[in-house]
Amino acid sequence: MVDARGCSCPEPVIMIKKALASKESRYEMMVDSKNALENVTRFVKGEGYNVEVTEENGEYKLVISK
Repeated sequence: MVDARGCSCPEPVIMIKKALASKESRYEMMVDSKNALENVTRFVKGEGYNVEVTEENGEYKLVISK
């Protein structure tokens, strides 16, 4: 789980980029801003991953998979 709550861009993108280097097939990430959600989603889709997003109480859980 990559927890990027409280981080401002571009930090969440940098955090998921580092995680993707491990070449796993699935990642989970938490963010708490719409801006971070949009930037991370755009980045991982550009890297060939799919993203499922659920929102609860202003926090977003991203499930990122190949």
